[in-house]
Amino acid sequence: MSTEKVEIFDTTLRDGEQVPGCKLNTAQKLKIASRLDEIGVNVIEAGFPVSSPGDFKSVTEISKLVKNATVCALTRAVKNDIEVAAEALKYAKYPRIHTGIGTSDTHIKYKFNSTREEIIERAIMAVSYAKSFVEDVEFYAEDAGRTDNEFLARVCTAAVKAGATVLNIPDTTGYCLPEEYGQKIKYLKENVKGIENARLSCHCHNDLGMATANAIAGVANGARQIECTINGIGERAGNTALEEVVMILRQHPHLNLMTDINPKLLFDTSQMVSREMGMYVQPNKAIVGANAFAHSSGIHQDGMIKNKQTYEIIDPADVGVTESAIILTARSGRAALAYKAKKMGYELTKLQLDTVYREFLNYADLRKEVVDNDIHVIMELSRKRNIAIA
Repeated sequence: MSTEKVEIFDTTLRDGEQVPGCKLNTAQKLKIASRLDEIGVNVIEAGFPVSSPGDFKSVTEISKLVKNATVCALTRAVKNDIEVAAEALKYAKYPRIHTGIGTSDTHIKYKFNSTREEIIERAIMAVSYAKSFVEDVEFYAEDAGRTDNEFLARVCTAAVKAGATVLNIPDTTGYCLPEEYGQKIKYLKENVKGIENARLSCHCHNDLGMATANAIAGVANGARQIECTINGIGERAGNTALEEVVMILRQHPHLNLMTDINPKLLFDTSQMVSREMGMYVQPNKAIVGANAFAHSSGIHQDGMIKNKQTYEIIDPADVGVTESAIILTARSGRAALAYKAKKMGYELTKLQLDTVYREFLNYADLRKEVVDNDIHVIMELSRKRNIAIA
């Protein structure tokens, strides 16, 4: 079976920027957009132009800057939104308008006070009108995760007939289980008329911690675009994390799916977005967190020293991290202490190591972590107890 490409649609500058306190100015957005273009993102969602003059300016300037990726602008199913987005995208080499409407019964009843038939009519209008400005139109069925599959297929069929080139199937509230979301994509693949003319896209939120799992379930069942953000930032609990889906597809070749992303730039890009947005990356964050390649348990450290593959499925260098870290704590064993001591210039015999290790445990019990300078202190304490240290 030949390997197929999954397009990476990055919405760091739109959905990601919706995080409270993470507002970016145009210069910052241009810096991040340039990096996203460099690492191989296929589509950059630059913003929601009608929402503010600042967003309109940012989308316009990003459209001028980006050379490789498609530049996308979000709209509601409102003609003025679409007109403003088209104006903001006029300099883009590859422009895309992203328009749509809520499709779940909850949204239809409480958000729009409407009916299913009226929602389909508004979807057709939005896609048709967007199509009059650009060739590439993405339709989103907001809250698709809680939308009845049969009705969702009807809406998507209407959108494709109106000219949609991409169908975005958002799990807007992060409600779906991976199996449910995967089956939803499979159902649409089999029941949307004209689906061969459009790409199915996964846009998953992390309210229940399943955004990445749902996105992978989606592409495993026929979707060929994942909408994601650097570091998984986004509304409420966040979005699918770009770095996670990229490395999952690389680590599971049996899926026969690949992306255009250069993984060696993932860590540096994560750090850039963190700095620009002022939003720290949690230490235990997969792939790019400070502890992603750090080992403190004695059993794990012993295995790592013998062969890194015992506890690491990814070479840190593959994502731009210099090396794995052996962190000394009171849970560390003799092997880790000897390894660290040797790196600091101390060659210990087995007898010396046994004695120094007892000193190390007493010292480590009083601290969360034993850093390199502490090794010198421990060795000096050992010397004072008349232990010859080389």
